[in-house]
Amino acid sequence: MTSPYGGPLTLTIGQAVGQAEACLTRLLTGVLAKRHTSRPAYLALQRLNALGGHATRDAYERDLSEWLGLDGPGAKALADELLEKQLAAADDHEIRFTEQGRALREGILAEGAQTTRALLAGLDAGDVETTIRTLQEITTRATTTEEQS
Repeated sequence: MTSPYGGPLTLTIGQAVGQAEACLTRLLTGVLAKRHTSRPAYLALQRLNALGGHATRDAYERDLSEWLGLDGPGAKALADELLEKQLAAADDHEIRFTEQGRALREGILAEGAQTTRALLAGLDAGDVETTIRTLQEITTRATTTEEQS
């Protein structure tokens, strides 16, 4: 199948997604820099939120390993970073958000949403919804392919 641009569709989508990802990553990097937050720390906050804002330390580190592709020591170091920066707190059994961690995550998301709204302004809502569904399906298929390899 070829694209309207004359090249194979598979190459065109790869290039388009790659360029969009690079541009959006630069925007996120700018937001994170204003808050003196590393991308790994932000992603670790996102994963803690995905777990409901708290989890056993083992479950959290396992989640970080699986989702962020970290080895055991890397996941532990990232969890420790959140604790050191007081973005999370832990006791003998559980790690959880602190108010500071929750506020940081929410601030990053709010600024990101503001930027995203500006980028999407004027685009057809149906096209955006189709793009989201398509990218989610590609992600699901790619993840399945990785797991089968």
